[in-house]
Amino acid sequence: MSGATGQNRRLVVGISGASGAIYGIRALQELARHQVETHLVVSKAAAMTIAMETPMSVREVRGLAAHTHAITNVAAPVSSGSFQTMGMLIAPCSVRTLAEIATGVTTTLLTRAADVALKERRRLVLLLRETPLTLTHIRNMATVTEMGGVIALPTPSFYTMPATLDDVVDETVGRVLDLFGIDTGLVHRWDGTPPASP
Repeated sequence: MSGATGQNRRLVVGISGASGAIYGIRALQELARHQVETHLVVSKAAAMTIAMETPMSVREVRGLAAHTHAITNVAAPVSSGSFQTMGMLIAPCSVRTLAEIATGVTTTLLTRAADVALKERRRLVLLLRETPLTLTHIRNMATVTEMGGVIALPTPSFYTMPATLDDVVDETVGRVLDLFGIDTGLVHRWDGTPPASP
């Protein structure tokens, strides 16, 4: 990993209630493997999604992070710009979470931490999970982009010839963590030659 040492080897990770909790879970696993200190915020809706979509409990997911913070704890360290981090990843990001960030109306620690990343000019990546999109969604994405955030959609790279759903998830997580300068080894780097069929 480049450009992050000491206290800057911290990343805030948010999991919102959109479908795709596995993206946040896999990101936490990879960040731990690369010795990045994670600060996790899980929304109430995300707790439901984790239970519905994965075999893990919320407690087990929290256990993947170095530190966890209650969604209601707006006094947590990650709510302040003085707490140095590499930035924040929200995976998955719901359109409600996107809307709060776009408008600056932050009602929970999840969106407050995202607001902090933007105001401190740190990297904010939103792995947005929604389709089709309304004009409001598109405008909110444009607003966050204009403020310096990155909207990342979990779009599969079919040229990598994924054999399993895990392959698709890992490729997406690898690409997203690339945005923070973290090379997980999960990304199939394009060299002009398609991989062989599995």
